[in-house]
Amino acid sequence: MYKKVFAVVSILLIAGLALSACTTTPDAPTAAPAATDAPIASEVPVEEVVTIEEQPFGDNLPTAPTIDIPLVVAYQDFSQKFSPFFADTGYDMDVASLTQISLLTTDRVGGIIFNAIEGEMVNYNGTDYFYKGPADTKVEYDEASDTTKYTAKLRVGMKFSDGKPVTIDDLIFSYYTFLDPSYVGSTTLSSYDILGLADYQTQTTSEVFDKYAAIAEEILAAGADHVWAATDTWTQEQQEDYWTRVNTAWMDSVVGIVDYVKTNYLDAYGEEIMGLTPEVISENEGIQIAFGMAIWGFGEMVDGQFVAAVSGDTYDLITTFPTIEDYYNETYAAYEGNLVEYASVEDAAGADLQGNVNSAFIGLWGPQDESMGGEGVPNIAGIVKVDDYTAEVTVKGFSAPAVYSILGIQVSPLHYYGDVAKYDYDNNMFGFDFGDLSKQLSLTATPMGAGAYKFVEYDNRVVYFTANESYYRGCPKIAEVQFKETTSAEVASAVQTGTADAGEMTGSRSRFDEVASYNANGEITGDIITTSKVDNLGYGYAGINAGTVNVAGEADSDASKSLRKGLATILAVYRDVAIDSYYGEAASVINYPISNTSWAAPQPTDGDYKIAFSTDVDGNPIYTADMTPEEKYAAAETAALGFFEDAGYTVAGGKVTAAPEEAKLSYEVIVPGDGTGDHPAFAILTGAQASLENIGMELKINDPADSNILWDALDAGTQELWTAAWGATIDPDMYQVYHSSGVVGEGGSDSNHYQIRDAGLDQLIVDARKSDDQSYRKAIYKQALDTLIDWAVEIPTYQRQNSIIFSTVRMDIDTITPDITTFWGWMEDLELVEMR
Repeated sequence: MYKKVFAVVSILLIAGLALSACTTTPDAPTAAPAATDAPIASEVPVEEVVTIEEQPFGDNLPTAPTIDIPLVVAYQDFSQKFSPFFADTGYDMDVASLTQISLLTTDRVGGIIFNAIEGEMVNYNGTDYFYKGPADTKVEYDEASDTTKYTAKLRVGMKFSDGKPVTIDDLIFSYYTFLDPSYVGSTTLSSYDILGLADYQTQTTSEVFDKYAAIAEEILAAGADHVWAATDTWTQEQQEDYWTRVNTAWMDSVVGIVDYVKTNYLDAYGEEIMGLTPEVISENEGIQIAFGMAIWGFGEMVDGQFVAAVSGDTYDLITTFPTIEDYYNETYAAYEGNLVEYASVEDAAGADLQGNVNSAFIGLWGPQDESMGGEGVPNIAGIVKVDDYTAEVTVKGFSAPAVYSILGIQVSPLHYYGDVAKYDYDNNMFGFDFGDLSKQLSLTATPMGAGAYKFVEYDNRVVYFTANESYYRGCPKIAEVQFKETTSAEVASAVQTGTADAGEMTGSRSRFDEVASYNANGEITGDIITTSKVDNLGYGYAGINAGTVNVAGEADSDASKSLRKGLATILAVYRDVAIDSYYGEAASVINYPISNTSWAAPQPTDGDYKIAFSTDVDGNPIYTADMTPEEKYAAAETAALGFFEDAGYTVAGGKVTAAPEEAKLSYEVIVPGDGTGDHPAFAILTGAQASLENIGMELKINDPADSNILWDALDAGTQELWTAAWGATIDPDMYQVYHSSGVVGEGGSDSNHYQIRDAGLDQLIVDARKSDDQSYRKAIYKQALDTLIDWAVEIPTYQRQNSIIFSTVRMDIDTITPDITTFWGWMEDLELVEMR
C-alpha cells in the first residue's frame, strides 16, 4: 500500500518512476514500496493512431537522439543506492527506474493492460489512449487446487542498453534475486506463498524445517550451561554452534549500540554525560564504549570515573577503559543470558536476534539432515520457465494485490547483475550462488537495464543519463537527462532561472505565489512556468515508534498506548492551522492513515468516521464545534494529561512530574526540514512543543540539514517520533508497512518503522489480501485503520496535490504526456519529450 516517501521499495510498478519528480514530498525522499505512477507504456491519443507501424513500436524506430540540449530535472538528495533491487528512497528509485523496464503496464487510472504487446485502447476523461508495453500478462485462479497462476510473456526483440537481448532468463534471475534468503531490500514479494518458496529459502522440506526449529528451541531451553549428553536429541556440535551464534549476535548488537550512540548522540550529549569533549571521546575507543554504556544506562560518571551499572567495575578513562567484552558482560548479566529480553529492549536496530539465530541454525543444519540427501532444495517449484520469452509463477490461494508485486517486477540483466556462467535453468542454476548477492550489491550505485536512458555517473550532486539507442520504444529524442539535487525551496527559482527545466514543487501558498510572480499573467501557468497539479497517491503523517515510546518496554500495553495517545492528541490538534498555513488549497487534513485517493479510504459521510485523536481517555469528545483554536489547544492539553496519567505518569498541578518505568518526560521528533523548518509539519511540531511544555513534557525538535539522519534512524529502528510521507500503490495493501513481519531488523521488508506487532492486525491485513470483493476489503481495512489509531503510532496529517512545474520557455510542453494523473506521471513517454 505504501511507499516510503522516505524510503521503501516494493517491486510493484517500479518502471513507472517510483516517486519520481511527480510524487516526491518535502517530507523525505518519497520511497517506494511501489511506484505511484504507472509503468512506462506507449500511449498516444487515439485520434493520432492510424496504424501500428506509426507507433513507436513499428519498423522505423528512432535510432539516435535529435536534441542535444539536456533536460535538467530538479531532485532532492540522493543516497546513491540506484539499484532495481536495493534502492530505498523514491529519488534513488527514479534513477534506477529510468534505466529499467517493468513487466506490468497500467493506464491512467491504474488499470492493468494485460495485452500490452499488441496494445489496448482505454478511454480516460473523454479521450481514448492506446497503451503498449514490454509484456503480456495473465492471472488465472484455479478453485480446485486453490492456486493462482501469473503468466508473463515478453515482447520479442527487446534489448538492454548494451545491445544484448532481453529474455525470460533475465526475469527468472530477477525473481531469484528478490527471493534469495539473503535479500535485504524492501520488496514484499516473498510475503506471497509461491509454491516451494519456503522450502527453497530454508533449503529444507517443511518437515525438516520443523524438526530443526524444535531442536533450536530445545537447546535454548536447556540453557547455555547445559552439559551435552548422548541422550540429547541434538549433537554436541549443534549445541556449540547454537550458543556461538547467540553470543555472536549479542556481541554484534552491543557493537551496534556503541556505533549508534557515537553517530547520533556524541555532539549533543557527549560533554554533558561524560564531562569530555566530543573530540576527546571520538579519539578513544574505550571512552566511546563507556559513552555507549552511559547513554544506554549501563554505567555513569561518578567523581570523574566511569562506573559500570551491573558489576560496579570502575575505570578512570585515563589508564583503564571498558572493552566491548566488558559491555557485553554487563548486558549479559543484566538479562541473565536471555537474548530475547535483551533484544526487545536494548538492540539499537530493534532486531529479532533470537529469531535470526534460530533461522541461521536451521539454515545450516537442516540441509544436512539425512532425509535431504545432501542436496537441499534446488529451485522454487512455483517459478517455471515455459520458453525463452514466457514464465509462470504459481501461488497458493488468491491475493488481490499480488499481481502488482509478482508481475510488477522489473526485468534486470542477468549478464550484468549476475554471472552467466552460473545460470543454467535446466540444472537449477540461476545466475549466482545461493545466499550470495554480492555481485548484485556491488553494482548498487551503477544501474543498467533496458529502460529509456543509460546511467552515466553521479557527480557533484547530479545524476547523468544518456539516451538508450536500444530502447524498445525507440531512442529518446533528448540525448541527455540530468537529475540535479535541489532543495525544495529552490525548485521554482531553478526553473525560472534555467538551472532546471522541470521538477516537483511542494504546493504551498508561498511557492504558488512565487511561481505566479514569474509569469506575466500572474497565474501559476504562463509564459515562464507551466504548472500541473494532480492528487498525490500518498499522504503526510507523524510517526511514533512503539519500540522506543512505551511503558516498561511493553509496546502493546494499554499504558503504552495511552502514552502515545497523549502525544498524538497534542500533535493532532495543531494540524488544521498548520496545514492550511503551509499548503492553502493544495492540501487538506486527513484523519486515517491512508491516501484519500484510495477507494479504501474512509469518507466523512461514513457513519463511523471519526476525527483522529479527538476523544479523551474515557472516550468522550474533546472538542465542540464552536471552540476557537486556542480553546482546542487547552482542551487537548487537558485530554493529554488524562492519557499520561492513565499511562502511569505522576500528574500534579496540571503537569506531569514523573514518568513510569522506561517512559520519559522528554522525547525527540525528527523532521526533514532541511535544517530550516521548511516542512508542512513543522508548525504542528512547534505548536505541540509549546503545549507539551505547558503540561510538563518536553518535545525536542531535530531538524537536520541532512535528511539522511532521519532515514538512517528509521533503518536502525531507533527513532522516537518523526514526520514523513507515504507514497501509495494502486492496491491499498497494508502488508509492507504494518504487518509484524516488516518490523525493522526482523528479516522482512524493514518497512514497519512503527514496530507495531499485533496478531489481530496481521490477520486483518492477510484477510483483505485474500478477497477481490472491494466492499468486503474496504470494511476489513477500516478495522485495520482503527487498530492503527488505537495503537497511536501514526498521526495522519495531510493529503496533498502533486505540483510539477515545467519551463514553458525551454521545454516543448505539447510533447509532455497528456492527462497526467495520480497513476500516470509526467515522465511517462519521456522518450517523446522535446526541448525548444
